[in-house]
Amino acid sequence: MRITKIFAALFLSLFISEISFADGISYTHVRNATARIEYAGSVFLVDPFLVDKGAYPGFDGTPNSDKRIPLIDMAEPASEVIKGIDAVILTHTHLDHWDESAQKILPKDIPFFVQNAGDARTIREQGFTNVMVAGKNTPFKNVRISRTSGQHGPDALYSVPAMAEFAGDAMGFVFQSDGMKTLYVVGDTTWHPYVEIALETYKPEIIIMNTGYAMVNGVEGSLIMGKDDILHMYKAMPEAKIIAVHMDAVNHTMTSSDEVREFVKAHSLGDRVYIPREGETLKF
Repeated sequence: MRITKIFAALFLSLFISEISFADGISYTHVRNATARIEYAGSVFLVDPFLVDKGAYPGFDGTPNSDKRIPLIDMAEPASEVIKGIDAVILTHTHLDHWDESAQKILPKDIPFFVQNAGDARTIREQGFTNVMVAGKNTPFKNVRISRTSGQHGPDALYSVPAMAEFAGDAMGFVFQSDGMKTLYVVGDTTWHPYVEIALETYKPEIIIMNTGYAMVNGVEGSLIMGKDDILHMYKAMPEAKIIAVHMDAVNHTMTSSDEVREFVKAHSLGDRVYIPREGETLKF
């Protein structure tokens, strides 16, 4: 009888530990838009930009193109960043979201979620064998992944064919699981009706925004959101926690994380808006 009770207590403790792990949501900021997200018991690596500081020339045709990127280091080496991940989610294949270092270091059989067939073909041609296009409620273990749309720049940019090709497509995505808060990674987009549709459809409780205000020479407006969009989101989603990233690392982002911190303080948004530093983990 005593042995049975011991085994029962041990099983119960393991079960409680597993439930506690599955219920937790954590967001670890790696650099730029790169993150580790723990959700419903799985660990996802998002948009891996893992090269060393200064590995590449700055983006041509953009401000500060003489500066080499990334402009800053990660808090830990790439080998630690990828440790223990279960899957990769790639919003698009721009260099600052998917680089040669990530291509070399990631296991070729790691589950990989991308936005469309074109990106899937690109990733498969780089040797990855388990590549899936995210749809709506695409299952992965206990998580449902839904692709969301965006526009990677202002309308004026997309009216010029060469510029439109440069910007391309970039998805966002939503994580859902029974009993879990809904998490929305907005991705590289301006504030667009696509974003409003995602907010209305999924009503996310945790929102990750790319807010570095990245510019291209000769184009008015930004490729992605900026600090004013944080205020917009704060008002639009009054119950949501907001994480602002994609700053400091590439040459053409015009808004720094310190500027965003000052903006958040000036507008009294700090109760729900977070600007994590490299290597910092937020738990929800």
